[in-house]
Amino acid sequence: MNQRYFTKRLLCVLALALGLLAGSAVQAAEEPELMSSGASVRDQASLQRGAKMFFNYCVGCHSLKYVRYSRIAQDLNLSEQDVMQNLNFTGGKFDDQVISHMPADMATKWFGKAPPDLSLEVSAKGEDWVYTYLNSFYLDPHSPIGWNNTVLPNAAMPFPLAELQGLQTATMKPGTTDVVEKLEISHPGTMTPAQYQQSMRDLTSFLQYASEPAALQREHYGIWVLLFLAVFTFLAYLLNKEYWKDVH
Repeated sequence: MNQRYFTKRLLCVLALALGLLAGSAVQAAEEPELMSSGASVRDQASLQRGAKMFFNYCVGCHSLKYVRYSRIAQDLNLSEQDVMQNLNFTGGKFDDQVISHMPADMATKWFGKAPPDLSLEVSAKGEDWVYTYLNSFYLDPHSPIGWNNTVLPNAAMPFPLAELQGLQTATMKPGTTDVVEKLEISHPGTMTPAQYQQSMRDLTSFLQYASEPAALQREHYGIWVLLFLAVFTFLAYLLNKEYWKDVH
């Protein structure tokens, strides 16, 4: 009886394990291959360029409700005048949060749903996902908005950066909407492919910063903590050596 019970339990465990493995394999097959973003919050010049890109092309629809203009100025080494004149297009005050002025009801009417806040986008999906997404829009005549995306199929967002990247087209599997070949630029934009990818790297870096502004301060403090621990360890070593030198 015990042996039969054990055998049934073992078969159930094996079946469950095989099911999980099969599910993981299917999920891995469905996930798109991501590009390496190369984003870095340590590159302040990249963060400044990324901020400019966000406030010129994204803030009209998307908010950063967990970030304030004053905090951006402090962390990115910008003056209040720089921020208020060159980044603040929503009419907010210097200490206000970055909130888009697009009415949620109108956004839902135009796009089917309100554009998401991007404060935690990189934390939720990763910088490589965001970077690849920004590089993967293509013309789709079957889409209500005329655009689609290989990373997020049927995305409700029209492509606001088309003038920079140009128009990308995709080759579909016959009778389907599945993209079977690499996207190609059919009509160039104002940027070369290398310039556009660098701009998306800058934008991704800024969104990575926005997901955790404290990361910059944490890394700065971390250096001093490590130096303190090194000095403390050295002093402890000398004290230990002095204490035990007369002990036989």
